[in-house]
Amino acid sequence: MRSKTNNNRRGIFKSIAVAALVTASVTSPSFAVAEEMPEVSWRMQALWDAGTTPYEYEKKFVARVAELTDSKFQIRLFAGGQLAPSAQAFEAVRAGAFQMMKTFDGYEAGSVPAFAFTSTIPFGFPESDQYEAWFYEKGGIELAREAYAKAGLFYIAPTVYGQEPLHSKFPLKSLSDLKGKKGRFVGLASAVMGEFGVATTGLPTAEVYQALEKGVIDLADRGDLTANLEAGLGEVAGHVIVPGFHQPTTATSYVANQAAYNKLPGSYKAALAVAAREVSSSLRQHILAQDAAALKKFEEQGVQVTHLEDSIIAEGRPTAMKAWKKAAGEDELANRILESQTDFMKELGLID
Repeated sequence: MRSKTNNNRRGIFKSIAVAALVTASVTSPSFAVAEEMPEVSWRMQALWDAGTTPYEYEKKFVARVAELTDSKFQIRLFAGGQLAPSAQAFEAVRAGAFQMMKTFDGYEAGSVPAFAFTSTIPFGFPESDQYEAWFYEKGGIELAREAYAKAGLFYIAPTVYGQEPLHSKFPLKSLSDLKGKKGRFVGLASAVMGEFGVATTGLPTAEVYQALEKGVIDLADRGDLTANLEAGLGEVAGHVIVPGFHQPTTATSYVANQAAYNKLPGSYKAALAVAAREVSSSLRQHILAQDAAALKKFEEQGVQVTHLEDSIIAEGRPTAMKAWKKAAGEDELANRILESQTDFMKELGLID
């Protein structure tokens, strides 16, 4: 004969087991949801060549997206120009030829004035954290998304890092030395350098070395110090000028085809945003750590490194600000972005 106590115990254990199962199903839905998440495969074209430091960080980006989605969201990475010429990537992604690109908004500033200000501000924010704060704390991302939405594209997030130096075939001691020179610049930097008397051309990044070597240009903007060292610019330009007042801080952009992005589950969209911000921080810190080493290696190659005084930068800012306004023109969104940025600069005490 079974005791009443044993029956009660079995009833209690059964109740506990049922309660545990119910609790698990309520508090740990991820196990069930993970099975339901779709497998998605995208293609992405990077901004830089394979083997360069920025490209290595794009590999980290796609790996992190896969990690955050239990490998259900896979992005196959291609080097700059591998899927479409870099100058045509904007149209290729918009048309759906591939789903995503890493780009520099300034390349399209001629047709979309707002992009002049979401890529860099010459003589503007001197610190990359200030520029990134504008994106994340002052509504910059929403403004960039508004600009891209008009083109059928979705702006995911920026990668923000510090200066891009000037590589020159002549010594530069003052801004007046720029007058009459020929230089490679893109976006807002092109407009600003034009105000200082530079005849500018927007050559593709891959053509900068050859243009300097052949004397087609006298000075150039290309990339960060480490990237330019890897590209061999010390062989064709005898001077490095820092800080790069034409591009004191830089934002490259993760951009997706709008229709493809809209089809993603919310968790995959979040994975893109999280991975993008992580890569922005890690690449910026890596570049910061490498800058001093890169400058030393340039000097070892016989390149003269010129550190411009703050007073020279301050002297050129009023001229640059006039160029900002000209670049915004009558475009309503570009002027809203410029106003937002200058308001923040005033809050930071950068301008009066």
